[in-house]
Amino acid sequence: MKAARLSRWFFALVCAVGFTAANAAEVHVMISAGFYQAYSEVVPAFERSSGHRVVTTRGPSLGDSPEAIPNRLKRDEPADVVIAVAASIDDLARQGLLRAETKVDLARSQVGMVVRARSRKPDIGTVDALRRTLLEAKSIAYSDSSSGIYLSAVLFARLGVAEQLAGKSRKVRGPPSGEPVAAVVARGEAEIGFQQVSELIHEPGVDFVGPIPAELQQDTRFSGALTTRAQEREAAEALIRFLACDQAAGAITKAGLSPMSRP
Repeated sequence: MKAARLSRWFFALVCAVGFTAANAAEVHVMISAGFYQAYSEVVPAFERSSGHRVVTTRGPSLGDSPEAIPNRLKRDEPADVVIAVAASIDDLARQGLLRAETKVDLARSQVGMVVRARSRKPDIGTVDALRRTLLEAKSIAYSDSSSGIYLSAVLFARLGVAEQLAGKSRKVRGPPSGEPVAAVVARGEAEIGFQQVSELIHEPGVDFVGPIPAELQQDTRFSGALTTRAQEREAAEALIRFLACDQAAGAITKAGLSPMSRP
């Protein structure tokens, strides 16, 4: 118990310091869409308290898009910090592009579903109900990043519906040059759409149906880590600490994510 209290005290201490560097730095961040809303709400407070300036580049955590974060890093685009799904962070660290020891988990995420605004909300509350909804849907959209890869490569096969859905499923390329899955559903180009809840609940023109059943959820976390080529290491570490602290918890929850509990 004493060790746990000491750990909580130490984490609170590192959250409270390090934001008043004498020499302001320009911190380059690559971030995926799932954590972007919480991040964009918190970053201005970090900039005010630290004097640092944050330059942000967006891209999917995974996938074959030229804008995907792994592909950007491999092209040596400037980045001090990467914020993406934890699985991508771990893979990039194994490739020597990120510093594994700097990884900090920031939030947990769930996959959810939307329909066009004012449309009937189908039942997805159980495994059988979700399977039935998928089979009955005329068209389905999913992202080109982690949630879509999970659905198309794992979940549909696990539910035994992969062949039936192949001809009516669509992969949607995400921001910055693409769009959220919800935008495709809002236009009526797909009857139902799946993505991280944080990328669905604030989009116009759709109604959020809910998360897929808990037993089908992938353990998805958003994490931050420094790149191996980071030029502003001290400021980059301060930004990650800020995003992991209590100051960011409200924005993380508002964005449809769950803040990580600290020891």
